[in-house]
Amino acid sequence: MLRVGLTGGIGSGKSAVAARLVERGAVLIDADQIAREVVAPGSAGLAEIVAAFSDRVLNADGALDRAALGAVVFADEAARRRLEAITHPRVRARTAELTAAAAPDAIVVNDVPLLVEVGLAPTYHLVIVVQTAVPTRLERLARTRGMDHAEAERRIAAQADDARRRAVADVVLTNDGTLTALHAAVDALWEQRLLPYARNLRARRVVPPTRIDVAEADPTWPEQYARLAARIRHALAPAGYRIDHIGATAVPGLAAKDVIDVQVALPNLADADGTLTDRLANAGFPRVPGQWWDDPRPAGSGRWEKRLHGSADPARPVRLHLRTADSPGWRYALLMRDHLRATRISGPRTCCSSGSWSTRHRAPAGPGRRVTRGSTRSTCAPSSGPRRPAGRPEGHGSSGRSAG
Repeated sequence: MLRVGLTGGIGSGKSAVAARLVERGAVLIDADQIAREVVAPGSAGLAEIVAAFSDRVLNADGALDRAALGAVVFADEAARRRLEAITHPRVRARTAELTAAAAPDAIVVNDVPLLVEVGLAPTYHLVIVVQTAVPTRLERLARTRGMDHAEAERRIAAQADDARRRAVADVVLTNDGTLTALHAAVDALWEQRLLPYARNLRARRVVPPTRIDVAEADPTWPEQYARLAARIRHALAPAGYRIDHIGATAVPGLAAKDVIDVQVALPNLADADGTLTDRLANAGFPRVPGQWWDDPRPAGSGRWEKRLHGSADPARPVRLHLRTADSPGWRYALLMRDHLRATRISGPRTCCSSGSWSTRHRAPAGPGRRVTRGSTRSTCAPSSGPRRPAGRPEGHGSSGRSAG
């Protein structure tokens, strides 16, 4: 199943997005609803809250007075953390139960107000953030909840700010306009990204390669890499493999093809097979079929084998290289990235691929299909400025059909 995290600040309109996704066919798991369930009258969660904060947080019927509890914890960070220590483990356990009960082909949307604060972003295949200007949020809170201005400001300040949410967001939905406009944005996201992503994930299919032209340097490439690396790290936990951003998108200011190259260093390449393959595929990074290796530098010193994974996300091309730590191919990818970072000059530069040495591939044989072998080669050089020093290799890595 495709697991989607949905978050946004109080008053942002996140619930409207959740409702629209449900209309399109998503299974919704509402963290706020679960949070109410785990502190219902008679529950162990409620008893622990009363023990921590006294019966002043109960109403006349013995149920939790959420307004009274909110007044206590939102003004006191230590108190809020005590409350989270009581409720969050219970919410996580119930969430896991509901997720397991969903159909295998479901798109499960987790509506989590504190997704950023709790650090849950790497556990989802995709994170959607609903962003709305603070003045609009204040007006909505006053109109829909009767919240006074000072209390609304206090609630907003207690949550993560927009910058922290954007850092974990694969998709940002701006909700400063009409409900119709918001629904149109959600519908496009559903049809163009979520449905294809879910299909690719079920089939363990890498996004089919398409022509990717050289793009202007994107200052968000490092942030995009950080999100990918966090998901990969979560998928491979508890193993603490080294993960690096390599290739052209790892060089600030360098125009390049919009493909994020990621390298994972393994103690032994055989570790890349078996359960590790399954864990990466389940996290949205399926194995690219066939046998893959890089042509060595200098030539003739034996091929540099690796495993290659891609992305099931149709909107984010990725090449995930699994190489043996301290192997020639692993070192070369890092050295060429660092060389380009160190020698990049001001002015336009482009890299038409992630590198120039050939990556060779032997496709798997099958009925009516013969084994083939091919290679591609491309060069990476600045469009202006000095050429690379004599004797220095062009490019900076390999990745499937180009280097990384």
